[in-house]
Amino acid sequence: MNCLNDSRLEQFQQLKKEIRGSEQHLIVGIDAAKEKHRAFFGTAQGKTLLKNLVFDNTVEGFEKLDATVERIKVQYGLSKPVFGIEPTANYHKPLAEHLIKCGRMVVLVGGVAVKNNRQLLNGRWDKNDDKDSANVADLIAQGKCLFYEYPLMTLRDVRVLLALKRRLTKREHGISAYIRNNIIAQYFPELDKHYGPADTLAVVRECLDPSAIAGMEYDEFCRTVAPGKMTLAKERRVGTIWRIAVNSIGCIMGEAASYEAQVMVDSLRQIRQSIKSVDDKLEDACLQFPEYTYLLSIPGFGQDVSAKVLGAIGNPYRFTSAKQVLEMAGLDLCAKRSGKTSNTATPVISKQGKSDLRNALYQAAFIASLKNTDFITYFTNKLQWRATEKGIGTKMRIKLSAKLLIIAWTLMKKKEMFASVCFKMEVRPKYIKI
Repeated sequence: MNCLNDSRLEQFQQLKKEIRGSEQHLIVGIDAAKEKHRAFFGTAQGKTLLKNLVFDNTVEGFEKLDATVERIKVQYGLSKPVFGIEPTANYHKPLAEHLIKCGRMVVLVGGVAVKNNRQLLNGRWDKNDDKDSANVADLIAQGKCLFYEYPLMTLRDVRVLLALKRRLTKREHGISAYIRNNIIAQYFPELDKHYGPADTLAVVRECLDPSAIAGMEYDEFCRTVAPGKMTLAKERRVGTIWRIAVNSIGCIMGEAASYEAQVMVDSLRQIRQSIKSVDDKLEDACLQFPEYTYLLSIPGFGQDVSAKVLGAIGNPYRFTSAKQVLEMAGLDLCAKRSGKTSNTATPVISKQGKSDLRNALYQAAFIASLKNTDFITYFTNKLQWRATEKGIGTKMRIKLSAKLLIIAWTLMKKKEMFASVCFKMEVRPKYIKI
């Protein structure tokens, strides 16, 4: 999917093997910030070369970092510089991209690892920007770093659109909840049972005041909230709203409240239109990947789930095992095993990965376990002898979610469409048992 990434991945795997105690590597730990970055220079043997280099988040600052690296390489006879960055919002991305374009080796150090390693350096938990860069360098010297992915622009577009859709969806839910729990609950609480369809939103925008609805003829009310063709279900719903408005217990509604209802409904409609536009754009971006078609062939995988899986996995060859894929999604199992209870501890999913991906996979598992014959059989067999166990249905669907993710990853690597024969013959990995 990306030759540059494949080459960098090989270099990273080689780095992990030879970094400990290396006499050739110059380790540059960087604490990224919005305006100024801090860098620490050291060796894999624990020797400090330069404690605190402060450079601006500008071209001049990046050139200062490059010049310092070249000077220290010559001064101490080090030939392999490694740049480790702790991600801070999006502030680290311009620097990392600059270094990668210059052919530098860039690795990622997780924030949790930095926090846990802080006490080992000085016996304290205090946060100090000057020491964080040294902390990053210390973790790299131990080989405790991650691959910094540099995807193609097409994959970046998919991820940007997924993030945009996630933000818009969150805003949509917020506005919808406000309309329902604040405006409708105050002025027309009986309408809440019918909330959802477009004609209900039209009631909120055009005539939410029950006293105004009670004073309108039925035909006039229909023309106001549901113009055009009237289906039987819509006619029944509109008629019910018109009748219950007579005995509504809602508060008296003023002009300001009516204006607020109009603004909120217009905002909700605009966001929904934006989400639809993003979906169209996202589908066009996904269709540039042949892997997207393979994902759509999996039962339960629609456009939304396939796009999220494609965006999360990206290049399938950067994962060397199915366990790494499950860890990326947070579907790997973990438990506190200590003392006498170690053998009886119940493992649960870690939830340390991508929550959106887990949710999408669960929805796909739910649909597949109801609609597809092979998955129905698989799900039913899992429930055998355990049907009365509390929460067993949810547990088995989580297990099926993990299985679907492994299937998706495998199809992306092999560039094949889903086949039920492959599903039946697949061996169950031990690490997704529940």
